[in-house]
Amino acid sequence: MWKHHFIETNNVRLHYVAQGEGPLVVLLHGFPEFWYSWRHQIPALAKHFRVVVPDLRGYNDSEKPRSGYDINTLTQDVQGLITALGYQHAHVVGHDWGGAIAWNFAQRFPEMLDRLAVLNAPHPQRFVQGLVGNLDQVRRSWYMLAFQVPALPEWLIQNNLSQFVETVFQGLATRKAAFPKETARLYEAALSKPGAVVAALNYYRQMVDPRGWMTAVIPVQSPTLVLWGEEDAVLSRSLVGDMVRFVAAPVRVLMVPNCGHWVQQEAPQTVNRELLNFLRG
Repeated sequence: MWKHHFIETNNVRLHYVAQGEGPLVVLLHGFPEFWYSWRHQIPALAKHFRVVVPDLRGYNDSEKPRSGYDINTLTQDVQGLITALGYQHAHVVGHDWGGAIAWNFAQRFPEMLDRLAVLNAPHPQRFVQGLVGNLDQVRRSWYMLAFQVPALPEWLIQNNLSQFVETVFQGLATRKAAFPKETARLYEAALSKPGAVVAALNYYRQMVDPRGWMTAVIPVQSPTLVLWGEEDAVLSRSLVGDMVRFVAAPVRVLMVPNCGHWVQQEAPQTVNRELLNFLRG
């Protein structure tokens, strides 16, 4: 069974769970989740790997500083985590915001990356292009613009937390059974911790700083797997189309049918099989 730990990295104290022994696999969650979103993958991967799943900066039991929510600092958190654990390199798997961090990690620390897997997470530069020139993606991303308003979004979420969790998870899921009431309560409890909602919104508020996103594209040099729930309500399928131009190594893109944004929770058996085949390959 997984165990809980804390670690200091990049001037922040992160909580993480770990299970298994062997080569390191780091799983990075998205918004507005925490390590628990990988509950189906941890025991499956732990049969072959040392699996480490942090709460990202600001989430759940990790420290919630006022700053450090830009993409490069978040990426340095992961780099520091791997080093602090005593490893020189790792497989990195990310979903949603965790996927954006994983893409950026592949560009900034290629020597530390074995294999890269991203789940419903476009390459950051491709996503910015989509926000500028893709009306479908602009329509899907309305909430990102709403989050730029000071104070009001966190007040609304905190005062309607149960409804927010239901809308975000079960409302956006294609396979609704992935989010029973007991799972929703865990997400609600994690977001109810002091400072968690503000920190989660700060990820989006840092997006307006172009220095973190509009950098030169450095093609990924590691084998890459992209898993994508076809019915994603927040990310347009058009963002997947030219993924190969961001990867100089072998890349495989697998569309998961009848599945929404929360692919590793909605289709855990498919995700587990594909991750094991890829990471062990």
